[in-house]
Amino acid sequence: MFKVGDLAVYPAHGVGCIESIETREISGEKTDFYIMKILDNNMIIMIPIGNVTSVGLRDIIDVKEVSRVYEIMKQRDIPADNQTWNRRYREYMEKIKTGSVYEVAEVLRDLYLLKVDKDLSFGERKMLDTAQGLLLKELSIAKETDESAIMSDINAIFDLDD
Repeated sequence: MFKVGDLAVYPAHGVGCIESIETREISGEKTDFYIMKILDNNMIIMIPIGNVTSVGLRDIIDVKEVSRVYEIMKQRDIPADNQTWNRRYREYMEKIKTGSVYEVAEVLRDLYLLKVDKDLSFGERKMLDTAQGLLLKELSIAKETDESAIMSDINAIFDLDD
């Protein structure tokens, strides 16, 4: 259960704040909802409290888990990806939709590594930005630091200049 003011992660949208808990009548039935505001874009999402598990709403990772996310991004012994860009895109989108910070880290890593070998498609570039944004927000909150510090960590992992 979340309380008003709690931060949580909504899959594919990122970190949001539980603004209120409201009861609404829908099709003659009263249902309790979390009203959540996504931090990055101020989007408001209504999540039926009974569906929290099925939609994947979860707590922000603990600071101890940040190093595991970094380890995933540091892995380089992954098989070469010879799929077409659109099949790859679908696979990455499925990973992002899981809401797992570890799957999002895999997507970011795979796209950064792919970018070294070839130009990314427009969709892949957007997905890299999405994965990066999702990670920046959650990791910065978990580590209680600003996003630029996390971006510096990511740049260091992928040997990029700040």
